[in-house]
Amino acid sequence: MSTTAELLKQASDLFPDEVVTSAHVRHFDLPSGAGRFALITLDNGLDHTKPTTFGPASLANLDTAIDQVEKEAAEGAIVGVGITGKPFIFAVGADLKGVELLKEHEHALAIGKGGHEVFKRLAGLAVPTFTYYNGAAMGGGVEVGLHCTYRTVSKAIPAFSLPEVFLGLVPGWGGCALLPNLIGADKAVSVIIENSLNQNKQLKGQQVFDLGIADALFEGADFLEQSLIWTAQVLKGDVEVERPVIDRGEAWDQAVARGRFIADSKVHGAAPAAYRALDIIAAAKNGDLQQGYDAEDLALADLIMGGELRAGIYAFNLVQKRGKRPAGAPDKNLARPVTKVGVVGAGLMASQLALLFLRRLEVPVVLTDIDQERVDKGVGYVHAEIEKLLGKGRINQDKANRLKALVTGVLDKAEGFADADFIIEAVFEEIGVKQQVFAEVEAVAPAHAILATNTSSLSVTEMASKLKNPERVVGFHFFNPVAILPLLEIVRGEQTDDASLATAFAVAKKLKKTAVLVKDAPAFVVNRILTRFMGEIQNVIDEGTPVEVAEKAVEPLGLPMSPLVLLELVGPAIGLHVSETLNRAFPDRFTVSPNLAAVVKAGKRGFYVYDSGKPELDPEVAALLEQGDSVLGEEQVRDRVLDAVAQEIGLMLDEGVVAEAQDIDLCLITGAGWPFHLGGITPYLDREGVSERVNGKKFLAPGVASVPA
Repeated sequence: MSTTAELLKQASDLFPDEVVTSAHVRHFDLPSGAGRFALITLDNGLDHTKPTTFGPASLANLDTAIDQVEKEAAEGAIVGVGITGKPFIFAVGADLKGVELLKEHEHALAIGKGGHEVFKRLAGLAVPTFTYYNGAAMGGGVEVGLHCTYRTVSKAIPAFSLPEVFLGLVPGWGGCALLPNLIGADKAVSVIIENSLNQNKQLKGQQVFDLGIADALFEGADFLEQSLIWTAQVLKGDVEVERPVIDRGEAWDQAVARGRFIADSKVHGAAPAAYRALDIIAAAKNGDLQQGYDAEDLALADLIMGGELRAGIYAFNLVQKRGKRPAGAPDKNLARPVTKVGVVGAGLMASQLALLFLRRLEVPVVLTDIDQERVDKGVGYVHAEIEKLLGKGRINQDKANRLKALVTGVLDKAEGFADADFIIEAVFEEIGVKQQVFAEVEAVAPAHAILATNTSSLSVTEMASKLKNPERVVGFHFFNPVAILPLLEIVRGEQTDDASLATAFAVAKKLKKTAVLVKDAPAFVVNRILTRFMGEIQNVIDEGTPVEVAEKAVEPLGLPMSPLVLLELVGPAIGLHVSETLNRAFPDRFTVSPNLAAVVKAGKRGFYVYDSGKPELDPEVAALLEQGDSVLGEEQVRDRVLDAVAQEIGLMLDEGVVAEAQDIDLCLITGAGWPFHLGGITPYLDREGVSERVNGKKFLAPGVASVPA
C-alpha cells in the first residue's frame, strides 16, 4: 500500500458520513487515429443535482484509478488520460461535513496532504492529462484540473470558483500555488480573493476560458464529444495550446498588494484566510510548487482548527439547509394557490416588490396608489426593469412582452383586487395609515386572499386588529434592495392562521427568498439587532467619543460596511423611525439619538461626504453634533456594543422571537450581509467570550460553529 493510500485510509475513519465518490476508468480510441485514451469519470451515484465531493475514501478511489492509468501510461498502452464528472456537476471540492468534525491539527494536516498527493500524481503521469469541466466546479473540483496538462470547459457551466476564502479556508490542494503560475498573479487574486470576498461570486464557462484557466470552450450539448475531438488534435500536434508568459516581476507584487487592499476593505484584518492565501500567492512567485503545496497544507490545517472556518461552514449550512427548510413553518399542504397579486402603493419599494412577484410567479400583478401619476410611474419602473433584462439577454422578447402584459396599475382597489389571492402593502410606515389601507382592501378582496404587510417595525397584530378577518394578515418583511438580499422575515400575528402562514411560506419559496418565521415583536429580528448595535454607536458619539473612533472600534468584526455608512444606506429617517418605535417598546435599552434627530431634521442623507473619493465627516453634520465629554477608546466602544447586542439577542430568544440562535444568524447573514466568517453573530460572541460575560452561557452548543470537544 502506497504512503498516500495509507494516509487516506487512516483519514477515512474521521469522515463517518462521507458520500463516497467513485472514479471509473473507461478506454476508447480517440478520433482521427490519435490513439487509445483513458477517461476517469467522477460520480457519487446520487442524482445529478447532488454535488460530488472529495473526502478520504473518495480521494482513495481516485488514487486507485490513477494507479491503473499510471501503469497503462508507463507501458505505452494509452496516449493520454482525461478526467470529467457526472452531468451538470463536475466536483465541488472537499467534504465539508467531514472537515467540520476534525478535532486534531494532525488530522487536518493529513487531509491537506492526502489531496495534494493524489492530485500531484495526475501531473506526474507519463502521458498528457486533460480535465473536462462539464459542470459546476468549485474548490478541489477546480484544483484537480489545475494539476492536468490541459483543460476544456463547457459554456453551460453555471458556477466555477475557488470559494475557500469565503468560508475561512485557502484553496489548499494546489489552487494558491498553481493558479497564479497558470494565469498570472493578478487574475489569480481576482478568482481567489476578490470573487470570494464578493459574496462568493461565481464564474461562467466563458469567463473561465477568457481568464486562461481553460484552453478550449465548447457548447454544453456535445461538450465531451467536442473535447475529445480537440484532445485528439492536441495529441497529434494539429492544435498547439499557447499560454502567456507569466510576469514574475513587479506586476506579481502589485497583484498581491491589490489583494491585501481588497482583504483590508472587506474584513479589516479580522479574518485570517485571505491573508494566508495571499502569503502563499506571494511565495509562488519563484515557481517552486512543492514549497507552495507545503504552505497550503499548513495553512489548511491551521484554518481548519480555527474558529473562522467552523463559523463559515456553520453559515453555509444555515443558508443551504435551514434556509430551505424554515423552522416552525406550517404544513405546506395548507397553502392556497396564488394566481394574482395586488400591491398597495407604487413607490420605489412597492415597484420593486411588483417586479419580484412578476418575475418569480409570472402571474398578473396590479399596483394601486392615490393618483394616476404615481401608478404610471410604478408600472413604468417595472417595464423599464424588464427592458433592462431583455437588453442583457436574460430574457427573450416573447417573455418580456408577456411580463409587461401581466403588470397593470389602477386607482380603484375594487377593480384591481377583487380577484387577487395575495395582496401586499408597501405604504408609509405609520400604523394608522396601514390600518386604513387594510380596511379598504378587506372590503373589496376575496375572503381567501392573504393580506401581507411589508412593515419593518410595526405590530402586525395591531395592524390587523380592526379587521373582520385578522387571521389572514401576515408580515412579509423584505430587505432593500429587494432583488439582492435573500431574507424575508415572515411574521405571524397573534391571530394569523396556519393556512395564511403556509401560503406566505409557499410564496416566499417561489420568490426564491430565505424565509424565517418571526414572532410579532417590535422591529422583528434584523432591525431590532441592528438598531441596538447602531444605538450604542450613536450613544458613545453623543456622549463624546469621536466619530472616527466609534466607527473604527467595530472594524475587527469585518462587517461589509461601517455603522454610519450602513445608516446612510438605510436612510437616517428610517433609522430614526425604527429607533423611536423600539424606544417606545423598550425605553430602558433603546434610545433616540438627539444628534441623529438633528441630522434628519436638517435633511442630511448621511454623516459623510465623498468629495475626496472616500468617506469624510460632513462639515455641516459636524456642526450639528452636540457631544458630551465622555471619551471612550476603541476597545471600550467595541465591548459596549457587543455587550448590548449579546444582551438583546438573549432577550429575543427568551421572548421566542425566533426558534433558535441559528435563526438570528441566518437573518443577519441573508438580510444584513453579515460575514460568513463570523457565522452571523452568535458564534463570534461565543468565541470572544461576550455571550458568557453578558448572559452567563454561550448561545450555541459545543461543536456548533466551533471545534468539537
